[in-house]
Amino acid sequence: MLQTLFYKFTAAPESVYIFKKIGLGTTGRIGIGIIELIAALLLIIKRTTIIGAILSIGVISGALFFHLTVLGIEVLDDKGLLFCLAMLVFILLLLILVLNKKEVIQLIKKYKYG
Repeated sequence: MLQTLFYKFTAAPESVYIFKKIGLGTTGRIGIGIIELIAALLLIIKRTTIIGAILSIGVISGALFFHLTVLGIEVLDDKGLLFCLAMLVFILLLLILVLNKKEVIQLIKKYKYG
């Protein structure tokens, strides 16, 4: 996820194409990039890893949704690379949550019961 920020923030043609095609344009591209940056930083910091994983799953779920509905598996002749990378990131994020199950349950209880 972090590696794609360069393309979003520098207006790489592929990134511009993707966000224009899904109807989010420049503002969406930069906005999603900022959210991804925050999520990646939260993932790196041990104390906020769970929150970062949850935020990241939300972002990557959006990417997978648009691949399956608007963009298609293959984007600009990439042979499905972006889609496969998004799936890999999604699986790894789920693994982070499963491996930190106790912390996830504590976080849920904290916000559910105050």
